[in-house]
Amino acid sequence: MTFRRPFRLRLPRGLRVRLVAAFLFAAAFGALLTAGLTFQQARSAILDRTQEAAVADLRAQLDSLAPGLPFPPSTQGLRDLALQLDRAGGAHTWHSAAAYQDGPLVSAAPTAPPVPQTLRETTQDGAAAAYQRIEHEGRPWLVLAMPVSYAGASASASGDSGAMSRAPSGLTVYAALPLDEDEADIAALRTAAQAGAVPALALALVPALFAARRVLRPVRRLHGGAERITAGELDTRLDAEGHDELADLTRTFNTMATALQRDDAELRRMEASARRFAADVAHELRTPLAAMTAVTGVLDEDADSGALPPDTADAVRLISDETRTLARMVEDLMEVSRFDARTAPLRAEDVDLRTLVSKTLRLRGWDAGEHVTVDLAGPVPVHADPRRVDVILANLVGNALRHGSPPVTVRVRAEGERAVLTVTDHGPGIPAHAVSHVFDRFYKADTARARSEGSGLGLALAHENALLHDGTLTAANAPGAGAVFTLTLALATPPARESR
Repeated sequence: MTFRRPFRLRLPRGLRVRLVAAFLFAAAFGALLTAGLTFQQARSAILDRTQEAAVADLRAQLDSLAPGLPFPPSTQGLRDLALQLDRAGGAHTWHSAAAYQDGPLVSAAPTAPPVPQTLRETTQDGAAAAYQRIEHEGRPWLVLAMPVSYAGASASASGDSGAMSRAPSGLTVYAALPLDEDEADIAALRTAAQAGAVPALALALVPALFAARRVLRPVRRLHGGAERITAGELDTRLDAEGHDELADLTRTFNTMATALQRDDAELRRMEASARRFAADVAHELRTPLAAMTAVTGVLDEDADSGALPPDTADAVRLISDETRTLARMVEDLMEVSRFDARTAPLRAEDVDLRTLVSKTLRLRGWDAGEHVTVDLAGPVPVHADPRRVDVILANLVGNALRHGSPPVTVRVRAEGERAVLTVTDHGPGIPAHAVSHVFDRFYKADTARARSEGSGLGLALAHENALLHDGTLTAANAPGAGAVFTLTLALATPPARESR
């Protein structure tokens, strides 16, 4: 069964597209609003003109025909009046009808449109003329209602000005006028308005593109400036043109760049001072520590030979251990300062990684015990600095023996184009919150432990040495129990065999 992804409308994401779309939308809205208002005004003007002309013509005809109508009028008299009005319509081909008081409508043409009941109720009190637009058989009609009033001894259409008083006669004349020509004029006007909107949108596209270009030009400059600052070019500055919001933003960008450059220079100065201070302190400590190590070595011999009292011997051994720890920390600090200054040398050579592992374990006495097991596969040629690989492996295995549980397994494999070395222990593993910090300098997973046997720099130095080889060093927890550290290095290209 095949499932299709639902269609999703993706809105344009580019600022240029959105600016042009917004400009065109505003232009279209303005054009449509203007066209709509113009159309409504023109439509009302056309219909009002037709209505006023029809009312005037009907009033004129009634003023001419109504005085000859006997009152109260008979049905035949009403029919004759309607027939005369139809014939006298002239340009207005209306259909007339007449009614006296509450009597029925009398029409000369049986096909005349019906008169709305609301219109009849409006003119029952003999008020002024009224009208209503209706739809009959799919055609628009204008229905007029005009009450006839007495003026002196004669009757006339209501609404005329005169000095004589007028009284309602009870006679109301209705005329239905077709609006086909007016609707044709209105339809033509609508078509013209719709046809004019398309060119207006096309013409609006040109200023939209021009405006988008002017707006996006400083934005593109800001984007380029931000990329250059990200790349480290903190002396980047932009020309602020104009006095609008984008110019203010450009000036703010320049101010920010100046502050960043100033702060970066200060941070670099402080970092260089800190590195130089650490290197100087470590260098100055090496000479007295060398002397102290020599003295404690002599005292250790006296303590082991029994020449010193037991309490003094214990104190001597404690001082010797702390002196050696301090000496190792000074050496580590010197190495860290070289990494920070990017002056750490790399003396790489072609060597088998299995040979380096065996030598490191043998020099530290880890090859002849049950605490460390080795799993070495086929040849794993690498181009690396043996001393620095020894530092990495010694730190990893020593860390696993101190903080994990034996046996510690060292495994070497060639996987693809990489040499992979893993060191796995069977201890409790690394706490979840500490996995991402184990290579930080002086980091301790257990904050309650004030001191440890190591200097706190071993794993950090191992990580730096791995990066110096363009390799990686990662830490994780094994699926069962224990921690696993993985070192990857690039495999050396095996030498080509000489052809015989």
